[in-house]
Amino acid sequence: MAKNENRQYVTTRCSECGKELRPINKNKKNHPEKMELKRYCSNCRKHTVAKEKK
Repeated sequence: MAKNENRQYVTTRCSECGKELRPINKNKKNHPEKMELKRYCSNCRKHTVAKEKK
């Protein structure tokens, strides 16, 4: 099987409290810019915008 070297794990961070959320798979070839997703933050106890950690 061929390896998929374009897919990498990136960690997301809550924009409100700054807590690190679980890592996600990202295809660097299709999405070279930083991603913003709506994810559930257990610290805030609500869905917030999570940005890709540097």
